[in-house]
Amino acid sequence: MKFLSRQEELILLSILKLGENAYGVPIRQHVSDVTDKYWSIGAIYDVLDRLTRKGLVSTTIGEPEKKRGGKSKRFYRITKQGIRALEEVRELQKKTWIDISVPSLREK
Repeated sequence: MKFLSRQEELILLSILKLGENAYGVPIRQHVSDVTDKYWSIGAIYDVLDRLTRKGLVSTTIGEPEKKRGGKSKRFYRITKQGIRALEEVRELQKKTWIDISVPSLREK
């Protein structure tokens, strides 16, 4: 079993959610939206680089775009190994939460 950091899990899930539009800026926006926290683009790319090295995501380069000064976008896709890692995390969380009762904040 490969353990994922929470950041890795969030970014992998964002890549799944975004599908064909999974590149740096939309990934950052999605993670920021779901966590309600500011994420620097550098923090996103650090995790994306780590996920790529681990073989959990693959990358492709898009066509150069005039509006980006001739730069290409790097698109991210989750690999089969990445899907397995997410499934393992989900199973681990389910096992961990079995029979745990969280007190309600309203009970005070």
